[in-house]
Amino acid sequence: MAENAPESNTDYAVILLVEENLTEDDAARVHSLHEGIEDPVVYHVLMPLADGPARVQAALGATGGLEPDLVAGRPLPLPEIDPQEIIDEARSDTERELANAVTVLKATGSGAVGELVTGDPVDALAAKVTEVDGREVIIFTEEHFVAELLRRDWTSKARRRLQVPVLHLMEQENFDEQAGGGEGASII
Repeated sequence: MAENAPESNTDYAVILLVEENLTEDDAARVHSLHEGIEDPVVYHVLMPLADGPARVQAALGATGGLEPDLVAGRPLPLPEIDPQEIIDEARSDTERELANAVTVLKATGSGAVGELVTGDPVDALAAKVTEVDGREVIIFTEEHFVAELLRRDWTSKARRRLQVPVLHLMEQENFDEQAGGGEGASII
């Protein structure tokens, strides 16, 4: 699902790599970062496709694995699981979240377009920066402590690869929470 918007050479292109749903508060925070920019700001939202195969695996794991449970010496019937249905549901969920992200960003008065990412998110990010002459990147994720510690997270990879500023924001946390105040998570 890609939405195309007319672009001019004077647009200030900001590429957002969003892990999950973007809220109205998230969009307002992003917009507040660009209030002083005179050129029209256009947000290009990239959202990786929800991992359908992981959902299938989780559904199968919920059934107890391959060893059938026995009741009175007979195996329990396993629930019917349609892997394609689970994958289609994952795509539909991601498309809905992407459409929401574009809508809440447009509500701030800026231009916004969205695109599903099916491959490596950082590869897609790099390609989009080149394609639209991106001026900066904002990556919205949950905290991934181990990946961040080992510098294997999207933000670390993007900072090593891209020649534009890369900002990492936590989804659904305001600036104060991300600074260690309020309810935001902090490393102890």
